[in-house]
Amino acid sequence: MTARARGYFVTLEGGEGAGKTTNLQAITAQLDAAGIDWIATREPGGTALAEKIRELLLAAEGEAPHEVTELLLMFAARAQHLEEVIKPALARGQWVVCDRFTDATYAYQGGGRGQSEETIQQLEKLVQKDLQPDLTFLLDMPVEKAAERLQTRGQQKDRFEQEKQDFFSRVRDAYLKQALKNPLRFRVLDASQPLDQVQADLKEALLPSILAWKQAQPKSAQ
Repeated sequence: MTARARGYFVTLEGGEGAGKTTNLQAITAQLDAAGIDWIATREPGGTALAEKIRELLLAAEGEAPHEVTELLLMFAARAQHLEEVIKPALARGQWVVCDRFTDATYAYQGGGRGQSEETIQQLEKLVQKDLQPDLTFLLDMPVEKAAERLQTRGQQKDRFEQEKQDFFSRVRDAYLKQALKNPLRFRVLDASQPLDQVQADLKEALLPSILAWKQAQPKSAQ
């Protein structure tokens, strides 16, 4: 039996309140309809160890990590996540759909915290080598509208969600900068639209990748 080709790596990015969780479910539903085997995961997190690091990073109370500590913890969690989950799934021919990845580090730790892009690039190269997502969806919306959505959730905010509006403005700007630098990989979607329209746009943008990937599969593996 002919093995499947390498899987496909999709990441979903955006600021707080952009609707990543809901739209990730829309992606996996579309993959199910196409008969594609997939796993869904998140960052920071995705493994037992990485989830513990996530707890440290998002804790609203207690000692706040220094900015450099925060950056290193992000990549420590990512290294574990890659080796235990993402790389093995791609090698099995599965699609990996991930709620945030390294673009979030450029946005939050780079744009938001002011860590240098050069430092992030060095850590990215160390941890990922040449591995990059095949496709990245950026759910973009004005920070004011995102803040309104967060207020309606009625739940305790984590350490990042408690940041000021200027922090999220820098995060958004950094995300859009990443999209401009990587136009072949990024699809920027207007997340301020009604949910059904966002998901229609998402479905339309994902379809060419599904068709191309299935076309590339060995005939006996389909």
